[in-house]
Amino acid sequence: MTVAVTRTPTTATNFSRNFTWTSLSWFADTTPRGKPSHVVRARLCSAADPTPTPLAPLTFADFVLAQLPLPPLRVLEVGCGNKGGVVPDLADAGHDVLGIDPHAPEGPLYRRIALEELDDVGPFDAVVAGRVLHHVDPLATALDKLAALAPLLVVDEFAWNHIDEPTAAWYESRHRELVAAGRDPTGPGSLAGWRLAHRDLHPYERLRGELDARFTERYFEWRPYFYGWLDGPGSERMEEELITAGAIRPIGFRYVGMSRSQREG
Repeated sequence: MTVAVTRTPTTATNFSRNFTWTSLSWFADTTPRGKPSHVVRARLCSAADPTPTPLAPLTFADFVLAQLPLPPLRVLEVGCGNKGGVVPDLADAGHDVLGIDPHAPEGPLYRRIALEELDDVGPFDAVVAGRVLHHVDPLATALDKLAALAPLLVVDEFAWNHIDEPTAAWYESRHRELVAAGRDPTGPGSLAGWRLAHRDLHPYERLRGELDARFTERYFEWRPYFYGWLDGPGSERMEEELITAGAIRPIGFRYVGMSRSQREG
């Protein structure tokens, strides 16, 4: 088997010119000491079987790190939440990172502001948005600002309006199983009730339409999502296996895009 990948250090000012995208897949390996090391795999195959080997699931932090050229880069995380999002992981990797959120943690890596209050015009090398864009209103104005701030956008989101009856039935059944086992899943027990309480969220088609109007897609994947609400052992693998079998729909997705305005500029 062979692995061939080139990563080139760059800066905010020449990022869009020097960072050449290919169809890359990435995964996190584990060192003998048990600490994650970020390893890129563009194509892992043998001469007899040219099909790339399936990759292990990635946390969003691992995924973001895998999309970035070598540090140090200046990165903005929008909607980092009260736990800090992926900011600590990016800082530990050597990036100059800023996380913004009205409920951001205290500290020099964070500012307690909304995106519309951000007065830092950059330039940033990348913007990260983990499960936040479906809440943002007005969405078009926010994405205009993100496209102007950095050439690269890395998104983790979910298509809540793609939840069909079999998918909802599996989720609610799994939720009941975990509760019966003495666990306390963070997600709602009833998806019907959750829908009623979140009717203002942007559907997938609206998100993709607004993203594609401002960014050129460089990576996209459908993936499991509900395991983050279920918090039970084996939930992620169970969800992934059911998706692969076609029994339920994938609700989560990851998207990487390059700003059209910055490429044109």
